[in-house]
Amino acid sequence: MQNLSCFKAYDIRGEVPLDLNNDLAYRIGRAYASEFTPKNVVVGHDIRLESPDLSAALCRGLTESGVEVWHLGLCGTEEVYFATSHYQADGGIMITASHNPKGNNGMKLVTAGSKPISKDTGLLELKRRVLEKDFVPTVEQSAQIHPKHDKSAYIQQLLSYIDLDSIKPFKVVVNAGNGAAGPTFDLLAEHLPCEFIRINHEADGNFPNGVPNPMIPENRKVTADAVIEHHADFAVAWDGDFDRCFLFDENGGFIEGYYLIGLLAETLLKNHPGAKIVYDPRLTWNTIEQVTQAGGVPVQSKTGHAFIKEHMRKIDALYGGEMSAHHYFKDFFFCDSGMIPWLLIMQLMSRSGKSLNQLIRERAAAYPCSGELNYKVEHSDKIIAAVREHYADQNPEIDLTDGVGLAFAQWRLNIRTSNTEPLLRLNVESRGDPQLVAQKVKEVEAIIDQFA
Repeated sequence: MQNLSCFKAYDIRGEVPLDLNNDLAYRIGRAYASEFTPKNVVVGHDIRLESPDLSAALCRGLTESGVEVWHLGLCGTEEVYFATSHYQADGGIMITASHNPKGNNGMKLVTAGSKPISKDTGLLELKRRVLEKDFVPTVEQSAQIHPKHDKSAYIQQLLSYIDLDSIKPFKVVVNAGNGAAGPTFDLLAEHLPCEFIRINHEADGNFPNGVPNPMIPENRKVTADAVIEHHADFAVAWDGDFDRCFLFDENGGFIEGYYLIGLLAETLLKNHPGAKIVYDPRLTWNTIEQVTQAGGVPVQSKTGHAFIKEHMRKIDALYGGEMSAHHYFKDFFFCDSGMIPWLLIMQLMSRSGKSLNQLIRERAAAYPCSGELNYKVEHSDKIIAAVREHYADQNPEIDLTDGVGLAFAQWRLNIRTSNTEPLLRLNVESRGDPQLVAQKVKEVEAIIDQFA
């Protein structure tokens, strides 16, 4: 643990207790207090079995340093972001490993105003303080922990994004994946005129139905099947800390997060013409075209929630989206939400009279994509270099914003190592040719196989 491998590019994440344990959580609390000198910090945790103990240790580190803790208890990551700004706290820390496998845990950290802490904005300094135990002296009497379990202000913030009178009485399947979304969703659902079919709804850190990660194709079937069985209008599924949501259309078809970026941008730009829209470099062509046609300015950023937020603040962007289903909103403190996107899409369906499939299918046909493909490999850097070399004689347009992006006349790819997991990630898209996407995926996989 002395190398603190759990400190990643924009959060803390690892296996418990190998990479992260209660002692380290305590030291992180002490380091946070020492580095940022807050008077008060919001703390929350997800449903993972280790989360309450890690939270208690973190809070002890904070309170023994003289920092008051406003504790949300079980919640989603976006609730920590909201509470940090809403209560005007000096910082916030969420205990979560998001969609990582059972037995993993971690932390997402922000300062005042819900500004993210990444390797560029203090995370490396926190790591140094933890290693060296470079802490302010403990106080004679620990500061207090104040429970903050009232979610009403947060729920009202979510509802402010839509006109309730415009929402049609849809039938909607919701799948919390036994993560943290269920209890919070129930409070939101009380205000909506819809019929909700709840599956895997009970918050359970044992994850009896598998890790809550709808990005994994085999995890999608239960949601898709429920849509067909109940003749639902659409479905929503969340990851463990519900900072991401995933949509299914009326046919049970999974909607790639990529296509929602352009749709949400187009919707928001109607009231904010000329605004800047931030996107990540993995899949780009559809977003660039849709934003430009809607009168917005597309701006690329490095992948990752901390980097996207920092870039949005820098250029005062209206909205930011990642194809991995993170969606960021200027008036949600430039933070990501897994609740706002589906509410906006539901409002768009209500007003347009179109189904989700009708809203998406034209864009998906214009720019078919592979979705994000993940590979557990060694020598990721050598593989990326080999892919770049393989296509060098075709004179691609090269983008090194994040990993390597190669763009050709009719198709493009992005290949990169994950910032949160030991994986190599590949995305391929084309101009209206799904067979070309499949062909190019096979070409790249043949290169990857050479290093197996």
